[in-house]
Amino acid sequence: MRLAKTPERAVTDEDLANSYRGYIACLNAQDWRSLDRFVHQEVHYNGDRVGLSGYRDMLERDFREIPDLYFDIQLLIADTPFIASRLQFNCTPKETFLGLPVNGRKVSFSENVFYEFLDGRIRHVWSVIDKAAIEAQL
Repeated sequence: MRLAKTPERAVTDEDLANSYRGYIACLNAQDWRSLDRFVHQEVHYNGDRVGLSGYRDMLERDFREIPDLYFDIQLLIADTPFIASRLQFNCTPKETFLGLPVNGRKVSFSENVFYEFLDGRIRHVWSVIDKAAIEAQL
């Protein structure tokens, strides 16, 4: 007797949004050992293949340069396999940030970012940071 194979449950927009919230919690906790649960080995950032290790290096550098970095989801739209998010930041970069001499001043800015998921993990990231908002505060 053969058992019928159970069909895989399709990923819903809600599943994807919950996974994204888990990813943001992982970043805020700086839980780098868990990053591979959310980010694909072959991740691309703004069109460049950076891989999981390069992506992790970028995030670790961001936290070194901005010790109070905190990702605050302001807007989240899921349309499987994509996520669109607007993140808000209120932070204090130590020195230069995006080529700007912030030097320990508190700044507020947003990031508009799109993600494409593959096999339940982030495969592509397209990010635009509101640099003009930072310039206006300096």
